[in-house]
Amino acid sequence: MMNIAKEHKVNEQIRVRQIRLIGAEGEQIGIIDTRDAMNMAREKAMDLVMVSPQAVPPVCRLLDYGRFRYEQQQNEKENRKRARSQEVKAIKFRVKIDDHDFNTKAGHVRRFLEEGHKVKVTIMFRGRERTHPELGERILVRVAETLADIGAPEGTPSMMGMDMNMIMTPKAPPVPKKERADMPAADLADGDADTAPAEVAPASAEPNAVANA
Repeated sequence: MMNIAKEHKVNEQIRVRQIRLIGAEGEQIGIIDTRDAMNMAREKAMDLVMVSPQAVPPVCRLLDYGRFRYEQQQNEKENRKRARSQEVKAIKFRVKIDDHDFNTKAGHVRRFLEEGHKVKVTIMFRGRERTHPELGERILVRVAETLADIGAPEGTPSMMGMDMNMIMTPKAPPVPKKERADMPAADLADGDADTAPAEVAPASAEPNAVANA
């Protein structure tokens, strides 16, 4: 259906003498008197809606305005829902991360990618580690290679302050939750609270709320 602005004139609000009319099925009816178009709308139990007020003459369309507004609102809800479901998650790695913690955090990244989220993978440098960015790049390459079946880097790694960041984007559609129910949970480090899933947060969260190595 034609995209119509939220603020537009309907039926008796249309005051111009002539309009270019589009039928309910999208067919071009042509330039006619507004009064005739109103009568046509009444006969079809529809509304006359101005969809292009800047045109000469203005363009109007026959449609069920109440139904259109309902469908438009439903589409807006779905768009907002999809936007919320595709959050950018965040996982942080240290330069000197051991294999166990690496596998745990890579498991979190995999889970987020399977759910359809983008993931911001961050390498945190401490002190003199900042002078060896290749160490961080090595970890990011390892993450990308480990998860190559499910995701891919979105651009090249970038430095921001003491951190090096890379965005991983999912390759495939999200796995339905009911299909993921039987999948094994990521292995968590014993006694290491900062690797627990509860500590993993969206990118907008405070740094100390994100899982650290």
